[in-house]
Amino acid sequence: MATKKQIIIPIVILAAGIAAMAIFSNMKKPPEEKEKVDKTPIVAVQNISVAPMTLEVNSYGMVKPKYETELVAQVNGEIVELNDVFVRGGFVKEGQLLARIDPSDYQAALIDAQAKMATARAALETELAQGKVAEREWKLITNTSPTELSLRKPQLAQELARVKAAQASVLRAERNLERTEIRAPYNAMIDSRNIGLGSFVGVGSKIGHVLGTATAEIRLPVADNQLAFLVKTESTEQGVNAPVNLIGTYAGQDTQWQAIIARSEGVIDSKSRMSYLVAEINDPYLLNSSSDSSDVPLRFGSYVNAKIMGYDISQASLVPRYLVVNGKVALLDNESKLHYAVIDIVRQQGSDVIVTNGLQDGDQLIVSALDYPVDGMKLAVASDVLQLEEKDIETEKSETQMANNIESGE
Repeated sequence: MATKKQIIIPIVILAAGIAAMAIFSNMKKPPEEKEKVDKTPIVAVQNISVAPMTLEVNSYGMVKPKYETELVAQVNGEIVELNDVFVRGGFVKEGQLLARIDPSDYQAALIDAQAKMATARAALETELAQGKVAEREWKLITNTSPTELSLRKPQLAQELARVKAAQASVLRAERNLERTEIRAPYNAMIDSRNIGLGSFVGVGSKIGHVLGTATAEIRLPVADNQLAFLVKTESTEQGVNAPVNLIGTYAGQDTQWQAIIARSEGVIDSKSRMSYLVAEINDPYLLNSSSDSSDVPLRFGSYVNAKIMGYDISQASLVPRYLVVNGKVALLDNESKLHYAVIDIVRQQGSDVIVTNGLQDGDQLIVSALDYPVDGMKLAVASDVLQLEEKDIETEKSETQMANNIESGE
């Protein structure tokens, strides 16, 4: 039989354990409530601008004169005169004297030819008079028809041929005398001079080289697939008469000139596989007085980039190419949800594409990447989230400042 002590000790131990458990339970802090985390994906957006647009085709080329001429001597002789402007870079007018070959021999040849022509004319007049006398005498002798020989017609024809030969000699002598003067064939700039004062030239000797200053032209290579963006009419080829912006440098400054496509070469180059359009610009050196003093000349040999104006699009927008997937782009709609819009791409322009349909002015284009995009999913804009965080920080600062003010007042 258990003693009283054996019964009381377990009860005391049990009561002590219950009391200790109650004390420890009261000492335990309740778990802190975790703040709710917003897992809405945050994206960056960009507003779409839809406006009229003119397509452009980029190209490049070298400025060259439309006309250039190699001057050569057409007669033999010594150079006895040179114009001061007949130097490289000099500007000359059409018909201006550049150099003169010694004309003495050709002046003498002209005088000789003129003398021979005068002699031939005198002989012709004499033969005409003798023919009339013969005809009159023949009528007095007989009533029969005279022969051509009796009327001296063969002699008359011979004298007439001599007169024509003398006239040809005079013309030849006059032409050779004119050729002793080397004149500019048109308004030009001197590219080179190959003669000096006192030098002797023969027929075919190179005198110099001139570049026409009335019109400059630039051959512009264009890829065949880019011709589709240029205007074509029934009477002209693709791109002909299109305006062109030429971009180059003058005195270290970026400068633009306006030109126009004058013609197409009509073939594809066998090496570059490019089509060539030829742009022209009038008065490249601004030699006409009507030119604006603020303009700068477009020098021959300059390298220029060209923007050929194509056809107009009434409503178009630019979209970064990397944002287009399978002909669609991601948009953020008015309810801050993801929406995919199907677009029509006209062409690629650098790192962008030109879109004509599928976008509206003011649409918000998502420009950041989404890990698991689902059409219709809820999204948050990065700028909005940043504004909320800044607002929370400002609120927290205000509450802290208020608490400090209260403590300092106590």
